[in-house]
Amino acid sequence: MTDASRLADQAIAAFNRRDWLPARDLALRTLAQAPTQASGMHYIAGIACLELQQLPQAVQLLQHAVRLHPMRADFAAQLAKALSIARLSREALAVADQAMALEPDDPLTLDTLGVVYNQANAYAQAAIAFRRAAMRMPTAAHYRFNLATALLFHGDLAGAGQELEACIALAPTFWKAHLTLASLRRQDTESNHIERLRRLLGQAGDDQPAQLYLNLALAKEYEDLGDYSVAFAHLTRGKAAGRATRNYSIRRDEVLVEAMERAFPEPVATDTGDPSEESIFVLGMPRSGTTLVERILSSHPQVYSAGELQNFGVELKRLSGSRTPHMLDPDTIARGRHVDWNRLGQNYLASTRPATAARPRFVDKLPHNFLYAGFIARALPRARIICLRRDPMDTCLSNFRQLFAQTSPYYDYSFDLLDTGRYYLLFDRLMAHWRRVLPGRILEVEYEALVADPESGMRRLLEHCGLPWHEGCLRFEQNPAPVATASAVQVREPINRSSIGRWRKYAAQLRPLQALLEEAGIVL
Repeated sequence: MTDASRLADQAIAAFNRRDWLPARDLALRTLAQAPTQASGMHYIAGIACLELQQLPQAVQLLQHAVRLHPMRADFAAQLAKALSIARLSREALAVADQAMALEPDDPLTLDTLGVVYNQANAYAQAAIAFRRAAMRMPTAAHYRFNLATALLFHGDLAGAGQELEACIALAPTFWKAHLTLASLRRQDTESNHIERLRRLLGQAGDDQPAQLYLNLALAKEYEDLGDYSVAFAHLTRGKAAGRATRNYSIRRDEVLVEAMERAFPEPVATDTGDPSEESIFVLGMPRSGTTLVERILSSHPQVYSAGELQNFGVELKRLSGSRTPHMLDPDTIARGRHVDWNRLGQNYLASTRPATAARPRFVDKLPHNFLYAGFIARALPRARIICLRRDPMDTCLSNFRQLFAQTSPYYDYSFDLLDTGRYYLLFDRLMAHWRRVLPGRILEVEYEALVADPESGMRRLLEHCGLPWHEGCLRFEQNPAPVATASAVQVREPINRSSIGRWRKYAAQLRPLQALLEEAGIVL
């Protein structure tokens, strides 16, 4: 046996043990000794780098592996995963399509491809991949859950419910499935999951994920039944369990707002950046009506729904040259002031292709783009920007009620009621700053006014975007485009007032929040 063969065997053994550092080093040593004979070593080294969070090297190695083994769908799937993690969504989709064309039958490969499609908002393709994975391994609960989420985002609520029940039947402790199931529809006295949830909670002990998901599921179902005091008690317990695992201080977000104010002290120039009029940014506090506005706009034949894109922040980070670990921080903001604005706009638009090329205009509905409004205005001076405003108490309650993506750094404030109120005050402060330095650039829309007079509000939205009136916008609930936000269920219903004034049902429990906002001068 040659030295290269021995190294390769050792690399494979380390890989199978998930001992990533020696697996990487041994595979790279094998390649150095026998670059033309070391079959599979690019793949092993690439996966090891991916697990070690060495993304550029992982992508390079996996690309080489795919070139050498073009018929290996599992290799292509891992390359697509690496590209997705690197926020290269367009490239990830192309590779995922190549892998699916090879008709893989390995459940893990199919599940990996489903996750890539989900991350790229391609939920129809995700559902196909997840369904094939579940068919090939029907006893794997997480495949059923992944299929359920893709079906939910694609609008098949009945199908999602069936898959969630199948997931729970296979694994009753798959806690996340219980919350998703509770959120699929309004529960009633004849049909709910409260008995099962209470039984499981009584058996869960101090299990943190169980406390988080089961309490929030019970909060949702008790609220549906009108028992608001019990609902809020479960909500508070669930959020406290989530907060216990986070090292969060509101000061972290205060620093960001202060840095933005320093970066844009004066009115922003409008003669820089890419002149494209394609993009429409819908932003604001989460749970303030941004998804509703996105659905209205994307019901227009000239407008494509791109979903909640992270692309602008990613491109700013890259061009800024900041090497800090966070997507947005004072270093990135300070360095971002000196980027090539035209290049930033061009890179952002290119990163949204090919999906956004389908129609003349597209909506980017990432609520937290309100943090980037100054950068957006300079990089895309003809982009339209819309900010949703909603009753402050309803906004804060809705944020506190919601379990957002736990891997995102944006939502750590939402695990504490008063932190949520403090974050709202930061949002309000920054929007006041943008009004001063971006005069006329941002259309601020009151959610309650839009609900009270939909057609008038829709005409105002379309006029701001430079779009002609279209009757289809009135029937936004028939919009077939997928939705991957907390409003995935609500926006498939006609416009209604059911969420307006919800905070009054919890008035006693929300008195500390009300006092916090009133003391800061917020008009309630």
